Amino acid sequence: MNRIVLILFCSLAPLSMPAGEWTELFDGESTAGWKPNADRGAYRVEDGVLRLQATHLSNRGHLFYVGDDEELDFFINFELEVVTRGEPNSNSGIFFHTDRETRDKVLHLANGYEVQLNSTVKERRKTGSLYDVIDLAEQVIDDTEWFTVRVRVEGKRIQVWLNDIQTIDYTEPANVVAERSEKRKGRVLREEGGAIALQAHDEDSIFYFKSLRIRRLP
Repeated sequence: MNRIVLILFCSLAPLSMPAGEWTELFDGESTAGWKPNADRGAYRVEDGVLRLQATHLSNRGHLFYVGDDEELDFFINFELEVVTRGEPNSNSGIFFHTDRETRDKVLHLANGYEVQLNSTVKERRKTGSLYDVIDLAEQVIDDTEWFTVRVRVEGKRIQVWLNDIQTIDYTEPANVVAERSEKRKGRVLREEGGAIALQAHDEDSIFYFKSLRIRRLP
C-alpha cells in the first residue's frame, strides 16, 4: 500500500554534476541550457527570474533541461532544489524521470512524475503533491510567496519538501505499472533515468523560478 509520511519539520540539506556536487541549472540571465518542446513564447527571463506563462491555448508546453549539448540530460538518483512562486490562481509543475513523449493532443507528457505547483482554488491537487500518485488536498505553504521545493530520488524512493516541510515519502512498488491507470502507465522511475522539465500549464497561469540546481547522488 502506498504510504505518505505525515507532514513534519526537518532540516534542509544543501542540494549538489559529478556525484555530490551542485550544478546550477539556471544562470539568472537567459534560458541557456533549456529547450522547449512546444510554445516557445511561454518562457522568458525577466529581472533575473525565469517566467513561465503559456501562449498557446491548446497545449501544455514544457521546458526541458538539456545542458550544453541540446540533448536531454538524464538523471537517475539526484536531489533537485527549486526556488519558485506563482501568481494567484496559477498552475504549473516540475517533472522528473520524463522525456519528450506526449500522450494526447494537448501534449501532456506521457512519462515521468510531476511535483504539482498550484495556487488555484479549483484544482484539488495542491502544491507539493506527487501528481495523481499522492495528492494533497490542502495548501501547505503560501505558494504566491517565494518558497523552496526539494525533490530527492534515490532508488525507488521519492521524497518532496516544501521549505522545511516534508510532503511526500513514497516508495515505488514492484508492480507499479499494474497500479497505474491507462493514461499514467509512464508514471514510473526508469532504470536509465529521465529529464527535468517545467510546465507552462495555461495562459492564465504564471509561475516564476529564481533558482534551480541539482546534484547527482552516488
